[in-house]
Amino acid sequence: MSEIKPLHFVVLLGSLRKGSLNRVVAHSLPSLAPEGVTIQQLGSVGDFPHYDADLQAEGMPAAVIAMAEAIAASDGVIIVTPEYNYSVPGALKNALDWLSRTQPQPFAGKPVAIQTASPGAIGGARAQYHLRQILVFFDAHILNKPEVMVGQAMAKIDADAGVISDAGTADFIKTQLAALATLSRRMKKVEVVV
Repeated sequence: MSEIKPLHFVVLLGSLRKGSLNRVVAHSLPSLAPEGVTIQQLGSVGDFPHYDADLQAEGMPAAVIAMAEAIAASDGVIIVTPEYNYSVPGALKNALDWLSRTQPQPFAGKPVAIQTASPGAIGGARAQYHLRQILVFFDAHILNKPEVMVGQAMAKIDADAGVISDAGTADFIKTQLAALATLSRRMKKVEVVV
């Protein structure tokens, strides 16, 4: 009988707001993880300076290096982000621009799940589509289904209490985390065989 190997996922949060609905989702993930999976928050995208090639030439900022190393060491990444103006927040895009310059590329071949929460009806779908386009450049392996887009999130997430208040939403997120674990384990088997 084979033993299930433990997995370690990291969470990249695209919001800077303390009271963010997406922050509540991100911080709830460890309690929703399937057995054998640990989930840890990465540093804040707010710790990155604005991307500037001249600044990069002086050396990668410590926050960028630390995040790249944590992503590279993980078995998968979960990006939790709000939608700003039909796209991803500028702070998240800036962090991804910095991370795209690190070598070796930490997202390459890495399983990635995307989660968005929004007061609007479509739950951040447009941000997810833009994020998928960006991650093509990184050679990441995006989990296609299930897609977690929490619409009308104010009725499902209690930001004051810091909890996902809707059981159906929490259960659906558990389903996605289990699917990410399955994808990660499947990819590890392929790596071993090749």
